[in-house]
Amino acid sequence: MRIAMISPLEMRVPPVAYGGTELVVSLLTEELVRRGHEVTLFASGDSVTNAELVSVCPHFLRGSGRDVGILTMLNVVACLEQANRFDIIHNHTCFEGLATAGLTKTPMLTTLHGGLEGDWLELFSNYKGWYNTISRSAKSLLPEKERFAGVIYNSIDVDSYPFNNSSREPTLLFLSRISCEKGPHLAIEVAKKSRRKLIIAGNVHAIDEEYFRTMVMPRVDGDQIQYVGEADYRRKRELLAQAYCLLAPITWQEPFGLYFIEAMACGTPVVVFNRGSASEVVSHGETGFVVESLDEMADAVNQIYKIDRRRCREYVKERFDVPRMVDDYLRAYELVLSKEYSTREIETLVGADRQLGNTIELSVGAKASDNMIQTRN
Repeated sequence: MRIAMISPLEMRVPPVAYGGTELVVSLLTEELVRRGHEVTLFASGDSVTNAELVSVCPHFLRGSGRDVGILTMLNVVACLEQANRFDIIHNHTCFEGLATAGLTKTPMLTTLHGGLEGDWLELFSNYKGWYNTISRSAKSLLPEKERFAGVIYNSIDVDSYPFNNSSREPTLLFLSRISCEKGPHLAIEVAKKSRRKLIIAGNVHAIDEEYFRTMVMPRVDGDQIQYVGEADYRRKRELLAQAYCLLAPITWQEPFGLYFIEAMACGTPVVVFNRGSASEVVSHGETGFVVESLDEMADAVNQIYKIDRRRCREYVKERFDVPRMVDDYLRAYELVLSKEYSTREIETLVGADRQLGNTIELSVGAKASDNMIQTRN
């Protein structure tokens, strides 16, 4: 199959540190190439891939001062300009891909990695391609729309995460983007309530700098509450493998939560608020605890000893490893292609017979391949 893969440009593929979407794009791209598919990756020029790489900028854009929106649009346009090379376009951008899908006849599948609200829903309602979500929760927040290719959960390369089944220091970990919706200020509250140390690791976007400066840093004392900055590939795995548990006091409808499965792969249980995808990704009482309040979260921390760390690893291996995700996307591609091209064949025949003055009767079965066309003069 000839596949175009459009990545955001904020981080390279794979990301050097934070960048969940870019990590998923990398894992999907490399496994598709390994399976023999022809993949062209539209991403930043410093991306590392076995696919053919096409880029409109030499380096990823985060911190560059360049206009991310303009360059991302150019990235999408670079793909659309050569769309006839591909059987399918897999888009991982939001505005840029959604707005331009109708400009090409090549089928497009957009993976919605984040939530949509306000005018973004208007854009979504006018989107001309196919889409999938990364959790059932994320799907439930969208208006009903045709061309839904299914829920496909994100994945990680489980073998790349160290598993630690030994005893650990009772140190809690918050590892995510430092923003109000991720809840590091609430993680501090839990640490205080449970009288445990807390390590906070994560990047700070410009839009979240005031929150970080006023709500987080004043409570970081360097002893019980520590902030260690953004964690790169190696440091992230070290922190996850050493932590007693991961705290995720999310205050928004988390579409998936890649860091949940990264933690569990290391044998680290997750204690998370029941928002968004939490109950789909974390198995309550088996790989962590899904709770409703700060008090429940603090109580759950004291129950971590009941969780089998080895089961956390097995759970992720069974449900969230790369081969499963790639299998799911290949099935989605096949669905999109079968529906798109059968529809076009019907439209072509209908158009031709109308020119001849014939009447067309269509009987469309459950499968696109079952379409039956009858012509009567």
